[in-house]
Amino acid sequence: MILFAILIALLGLALTVGGIYLLTLGGSFYYALAGVILLFNAWLGYKRHPLTRTLFAVFLILTMLWSLWESGYDWWALAPRIGLFLVLAIPLLLSKVADNGRRKVLLPVWAVLALMTLGSLFANPHDLSGKLDTQVDSESPKLGNSPEGSWYAYGRTNMGQRYSPLDKITTENVGQLEEAWRYRTGDMKGPKDVGETTYEATPLKIGDTLYLCTPHNWLVALDADNGSKRWVFDAKVPPESQRQHQTCRGVSYLPPSSGEAPSAEKLDIAAETLAPVQCDAELFLPTSDARLIAIDPTSGARCANFADNGELDLTHNMPFKQAGYYYSTSPPVVANGVVVVAGSVNDNYDKNSPSGVIRAYDVKTGELVWNWDSGNPDETAPIAEDEVYTTSSPNSWSVASADEELGLIYFPMGNRTPDQLGWYRSENEEKYSSSVVALSLETGQVEWVQQFVHHDLWDMDTPAQPVLLDLDTVSGRQPALVVPTKQGDVYVLNRETGEPIFPITEKSAPQGTVAPDNASPTQPISALTFRPPTMTEKDMWGATPLDQMMCRIQFKSLRYEGQYTPPSEQGTLVYPGNFGVFNWGSIAVDPKRQVMFGMPLYLAFTQTLVRKDGSDMGPANQGEQGLNSNEGAPYAVDMKPLLSPAGVPCQQPPWGYVAGVDLKTGETVYKHKNGTVRDLTPLPLPIKIGVPGIGGPIITEGGVVFMAAAVDNYLRAYDLSTGEELWRARLPAGGQATPMTYLNSQGEQMVVQVAGGHGSIGTTIGDYVIAYKLKR
Repeated sequence: MILFAILIALLGLALTVGGIYLLTLGGSFYYALAGVILLFNAWLGYKRHPLTRTLFAVFLILTMLWSLWESGYDWWALAPRIGLFLVLAIPLLLSKVADNGRRKVLLPVWAVLALMTLGSLFANPHDLSGKLDTQVDSESPKLGNSPEGSWYAYGRTNMGQRYSPLDKITTENVGQLEEAWRYRTGDMKGPKDVGETTYEATPLKIGDTLYLCTPHNWLVALDADNGSKRWVFDAKVPPESQRQHQTCRGVSYLPPSSGEAPSAEKLDIAAETLAPVQCDAELFLPTSDARLIAIDPTSGARCANFADNGELDLTHNMPFKQAGYYYSTSPPVVANGVVVVAGSVNDNYDKNSPSGVIRAYDVKTGELVWNWDSGNPDETAPIAEDEVYTTSSPNSWSVASADEELGLIYFPMGNRTPDQLGWYRSENEEKYSSSVVALSLETGQVEWVQQFVHHDLWDMDTPAQPVLLDLDTVSGRQPALVVPTKQGDVYVLNRETGEPIFPITEKSAPQGTVAPDNASPTQPISALTFRPPTMTEKDMWGATPLDQMMCRIQFKSLRYEGQYTPPSEQGTLVYPGNFGVFNWGSIAVDPKRQVMFGMPLYLAFTQTLVRKDGSDMGPANQGEQGLNSNEGAPYAVDMKPLLSPAGVPCQQPPWGYVAGVDLKTGETVYKHKNGTVRDLTPLPLPIKIGVPGIGGPIITEGGVVFMAAAVDNYLRAYDLSTGEELWRARLPAGGQATPMTYLNSQGEQMVVQVAGGHGSIGTTIGDYVIAYKLKR
């Protein structure tokens, strides 16, 4: 009884003090009231009063009723609210101090509430169950130019569908997959490296060879049958070029004029030491020190015919050339005789940063064909040697798509740095920020633009590769473009005209910014959306009532009037946060069945404007999370996820789902929690909670979806029609890369996953490439 009194007194004191402070912020009365009751109960326990157990039983009942009222019958909401109190009741139940039979009151109450809490494990209030109609709607859809058993571009083709027509792996036999081979690149984070490496590469399969890049810009050629190394090209990126994060998502490929895929040689020397050669086929490797390197797929030597012996300096004509401020993390697009390159400009480092210009070069010579600068959008003829592009203009850091028949290339656009300070932007920069823009492959001229965030103050870049398919609609078949966004909207547009296929409406948005800024009075929303509802205090979460209370205090201390609440010196809650509902992993679309599979996730962030007063602000520019200095601007910005004192998200799970959508109707047919806490807790518990992730899915003709991405280090297979998990394989590191699939020389379907981890979400860093196939 004394032990109970001490524990309850400490907990009651903390809840009383914190609860009173929460009340002053306009928060819930429960914590202060609970604290007072617990303090009184502790005093009764210390006195060995007969009413001790009765009062605690009443407290448990009231807590359960309050929990059900706040959150419904949901394990992840109930257990943290009442679980600790059920545990603390055990000393009372075991105590032999006489209580005139009142132990009989507490025991049944405790048992019923414990069983109710345990039973909520089997409730599933957040899932939507349904079945996609997976009959074939289009017998001969456009799939792009990749041969059936190959993977020629990041999204398999320039259409970005992430769809393979292979059907040897099906929903019936996928459970028989086993590891076929694994390869380690040797490119691991070093002691002088940046704070964050992100291994996001999807290999290409060309002929009998796989080609993939590594975070430090090595290009690796592997035997597609057994994963053995054929050659490695090291771009030799200097350490001073590594700033915000070290990333390579993939390389690009120009097929030879003969159309016959080349075969890589097996070399015993470093490919970068070879003399340049004349190339017909070419691989294009973007680097973090702003180079584009053309490489012979056979030998790994540079291509002598492209630019300067195979190397193109992308800093040419840049207004500012700070090392590591501009780099190309995504593969360029090779289409219609040009290689088109965009680049990432560091967020919030300096208001005077390199331009976000997009440039097209002759695919064989490297000669500049056109340049499109969103700050000067009408002048696309190649810039003169003594001229410079627009300072800090909106960039496109993610993957682009192209329709060679229409002669258009589609870029997801970011915004001008600084992200949270909008008064530096010109009229043109405002027009093209946070949008998708269609450019002519021939001239670079704008054909159309559709914006998804007006006057973006939240880093809501359009992050994902647009997906191209021909879609059956009530108006007939239309050339469609599907664009997922950070804010949760999925826009479906006519890719020829930019006109919406699914309606776009405008909704009012919160106002009030720091001077001299302004906020857009309205923001667009798509009819197809995964936006979460506006967050409330009830959504705050934690492992115990104490960190729940602390999260509620954080929530009530921040400025938040819903999505698009402007940044502030007070600190603003941004939900969805910087990771977005969708990110660069994009979605996968089946063009035959005309359905979509995606991984929406939900994490709240905070953004605080820090007024500069000349004093030392401490370490800055350590990555996308933390303090970023915005050199030359009056405010720095501090960005971070909304976390509890225990380091877990303050918001109630689930945080991550898989979802299936019928694109003909725009209906979301299913939405299931995705991922477990296996790698989030000290105990390896495979409890499905719905976890965050970064990465993307692929769909196969066999009706199987493959995706890793989640933070619990698994590669999973799902049934496309229902979203049900069919198979999973444990990975040795984080699987934050999109997988791919191909046929080996024996006609077996292979699935390959890069497992190298991701610094932004703290998964295990590694250098693995792992292939799976069906058991023989």
